[in-house]
Amino acid sequence: MSILLKQNYHMHTTRCGHATGEDRAYVEAAIAAGYETVGFSDHTPFPAGYPRNEYVRMAHDQLEGYVSSVLSLQKEYQNDIRLLLGLEVEYYPNWFEAWQKFTSPYPFDYFLLGQHYVGADDNSYYSGRPTNDPTVLKKYVDRCIAGMKTGMFLYLAHPDLLDYQRPNSPEYASEMRRLCEAAKELHVPMEINLLGIRENRPYPKQQFWKIAGEVGGDVVFGVDAHSPDALSHPASVAFAEDMVRRYGLHHVQNLL
Repeated sequence: MSILLKQNYHMHTTRCGHATGEDRAYVEAAIAAGYETVGFSDHTPFPAGYPRNEYVRMAHDQLEGYVSSVLSLQKEYQNDIRLLLGLEVEYYPNWFEAWQKFTSPYPFDYFLLGQHYVGADDNSYYSGRPTNDPTVLKKYVDRCIAGMKTGMFLYLAHPDLLDYQRPNSPEYASEMRRLCEAAKELHVPMEINLLGIRENRPYPKQQFWKIAGEVGGDVVFGVDAHSPDALSHPASVAFAEDMVRRYGLHHVQNLL
């Protein structure tokens, strides 16, 4: 089995403060790599007054320019590629209703759930920080499940982002099985994150995907591009393909 990657819904812009390259360069790189559909899903801004970390997401007053840029490129390249407008979103319960109102005037095609923080805002506990605390593990899973239950999200990005230092422990297996079962029940695909593969990050976690294979449910590949060149990286796709085979995962591609 070889997966020819034709769709990617996980792509960022410089507005988030930790990506490089012009918007147009991402589109042209995707066309050159043979994609049929790609979506920009930069880290969402929140309304004015939100305690924003400038190295995590765009400012609220950048949203208009982001939307305008993607829609303009969508029209310009309509004969070459299908370009979608999205956002990657944290589920912060205290801010979620305000975020919905803030983004509702714009024609978004989809949203991704990417729970990088497990507290009330960007200044709370970072999910990728190493931890041995089972309460952080449970809180992460609780927050991801609550986000999925809103019905707002196309898929759950890097579900294994939480860097729990005891991945072979009973509590890790129990909590991540709970997460995988909820995703399956709610019909929310989970992402094998190719950025984690490219940069040799602590995710994708093999222990997580073994559990995911046992539970079932859908799996999607997400390039998580923070630079245009990331859109063509066959080695990361091959690594993810091997995980699909090894754990009997059900890979899906065309979500929209």
